[in-house]
Amino acid sequence: MKRYRSHILVCGGTACESQESREMIGKFEDELKKTGYSEEVQVVKTGCFGFCEKGPIVKIHPDHVFYVEVKPEDIEEIVKEHIIKGRIVQRLLYEEPTLEKKIEEQEKISFYHKQLRIALRNCGFINPENIEEYIAENGYLALGKVLTEMTPEEVIQTVKDSGLRGRGGGGFPTGYKWELTYRNKNDVKFIICNADEGDPGAFMDRSILEGDPHSVLEAMAIAGYAIGAEKGYIYIRAEYPLAIQRLNIAIEQAREYGFLGEKIFNSDFNFDIELKYGAGAFVCGEETALINSVEGGRGEPNAKPPFPAESGLWDKPTSVNNVETFANIPQIILKGPAWFSRVGTEGSKGTKVFALAGKVNNVGLVEVPMGITLREIIYDIGGGIRDNKKFKAVQTGGPSGGCIPEEYLDTHIDYETLKEIGSMMGSGGMIVMDEDNCMVNISKFYLEFTEDESCGKCTPCRIGNKRLHEILTRITNGRGTEEDLENLKSLGEMVKESSLCGLGQSSPNPVLSTMKYFAEEYHEHVVNKKCPAGVCSMGKKKATTIPKK
Repeated sequence: MKRYRSHILVCGGTACESQESREMIGKFEDELKKTGYSEEVQVVKTGCFGFCEKGPIVKIHPDHVFYVEVKPEDIEEIVKEHIIKGRIVQRLLYEEPTLEKKIEEQEKISFYHKQLRIALRNCGFINPENIEEYIAENGYLALGKVLTEMTPEEVIQTVKDSGLRGRGGGGFPTGYKWELTYRNKNDVKFIICNADEGDPGAFMDRSILEGDPHSVLEAMAIAGYAIGAEKGYIYIRAEYPLAIQRLNIAIEQAREYGFLGEKIFNSDFNFDIELKYGAGAFVCGEETALINSVEGGRGEPNAKPPFPAESGLWDKPTSVNNVETFANIPQIILKGPAWFSRVGTEGSKGTKVFALAGKVNNVGLVEVPMGITLREIIYDIGGGIRDNKKFKAVQTGGPSGGCIPEEYLDTHIDYETLKEIGSMMGSGGMIVMDEDNCMVNISKFYLEFTEDESCGKCTPCRIGNKRLHEILTRITNGRGTEEDLENLKSLGEMVKESSLCGLGQSSPNPVLSTMKYFAEEYHEHVVNKKCPAGVCSMGKKKATTIPKK
């Protein structure tokens, strides 16, 4: 591989590509040729750096200089000043608001201070379309280790000892899921990667697949070896064209290099991966609905038991794991379960990736240790509330999560504590709201989403959510009654307790949590016919506002 004295890393994630980063790569290459530096400096397309608020991002390596909000017209200046003359382009550096000072290095920016990247370790660092760059960062070394040094039982025990729990929302221990599938003896088994990321404002899985697809392929092969499967499927929504493109490239490269296919690492283990495209149904994030969709059926959940580990895809034992869950596996194998379990809390080990969005200064993708507080994420990493407005709530867990008020900002984030305060971890969506948001209107927005996404199979979800949405519509239109408030609470609890799958069971969370923590807003809407935030029409025609991504 050719050696260069310097590399220009250009973000190639979806957000930055929408702002001409792809064109910028070509302009960098043209400018380097024109100035005679193309043999010394390489331009590298990377995955997402995470700091989406300040994209497109360009990083100069090994100088560690981090340029933000770069435009195509800035390329010539970066090459002539930084690459040729060694002068940093000050105007393109990030300015830390609290210090009123320009910051040169990525690691010194407050957005990255409290982050710990395990699942996102290669995003923003390697070219996701070049398998050799992944191999250079110990890629496929974990797969080689398990195939040459470990038994399937040892692999499963390693994952169990790490304490890794599913990152797709349920939080079920990954090692135990693999063990259950392993114990169900069958000549045919399957591994499925759930990449059906349907939460509004969530882009964690998409960014991993765009920035480090080989980590997921490697982990799926490891899982296949552990449970005895020779076939894996990645179920991904068709709305992710860039992730699909890079996965297809990665799969072909892995086959070419012998990491997928027959007799991997000269062993008796065979494993291959195929993509299956989803049509964007939120309910297909539930594993049995996903399996039905992969089989070509209607995407609706099944009653459990039997669980997929017993009877899943085509009635064969199947392990379904989320993208982020898989992204942790190679590091756990290479560095050991004790290394991973040192991070986090007693019941929630490792890190969690969150898509931080809404009324916060630094919108982006963050990976933090479990146990960090909401305040640290929103204020230390997120830079606080936009325009110095007052914080009102943060909604975690996507449309299935609850809205958490200011009094719980110092809550340490893990699976159990979020449940205790009426929310959930979910897949990692985190939307921040300020004083201008109406919490009644927010709950109506999420109910509208879950009502629309319900598969309709069970009555509590199909009819119950419709009635909940009708009540909220009356309240926000100024026609609500105190009886509506009573019905809203009792009906929400009934839907939560009696729905078939996780979609229905968690859909009332936004309503119940806002009724608990923001009861005065409901009272104002119903009794005084006023919306304190001035958002709801209250009988007048007015546009609905939702949190800004």
